[in-house]
Amino acid sequence: MRHHLHAHLHKLRAHMMHRHGGFWSGGGGRSDWDGADGGEGFGDDGWRRGRKFSAEDLQLLLLSLLEEKPSHGYELIKALETRTNGFYKPSPGVVYPALTFLEDLGYASVDADGNKKLYRITDTGVAYLETHRERVALMVGKLRHVARKMDWMRRAMSGMPQQDPEQGGWLPEFVEARMRIKQALALATDASPDEQRRIIAILDRAAREIANKG
Repeated sequence: MRHHLHAHLHKLRAHMMHRHGGFWSGGGGRSDWDGADGGEGFGDDGWRRGRKFSAEDLQLLLLSLLEEKPSHGYELIKALETRTNGFYKPSPGVVYPALTFLEDLGYASVDADGNKKLYRITDTGVAYLETHRERVALMVGKLRHVARKMDWMRRAMSGMPQQDPEQGGWLPEFVEARMRIKQALALATDASPDEQRRIIAILDRAAREIANKG
């Protein structure tokens, strides 16, 4: 398994080098999103290959933050960066047009707060958000996962010790278990329909148990 882990890291290193310059900005976050796990070596962990972070995705994330409390635009940018462990930091040029669009739709309202604008979610916005709760939770979860994965990769490739699992890091056994699942599914790519049904039942049961935390 250690050999497989080393090979996996080598593949991820090549991917990062290929993407370098477009993947990270500033202090490690992204200014614009064009697919979390978007290339080889990432796809199964995040969005499907080529998945774009759409305008509607951003609008939903902004509404979820406004539901927590009224905020200024710059506060929302910082909150998105914090919520995704620094992975996603949209630029003002992306956020403010999205907020204007939410206002036009009636999902958000704006109050003058000195020379700034204070945005609030409206009842209509809450109703719209309510129909997309699962989508928002999944987006945030995937963004946070990719951020943690990239931190894990940087540490592994630089020889730094991994973050203590008690402080938010991953157990080595957890990483290896994920890899075993991926390898098993890759080996089952030519499975018969009956075997596919057996695998589906196993994965469905595992997904339910993981979602229910045991």
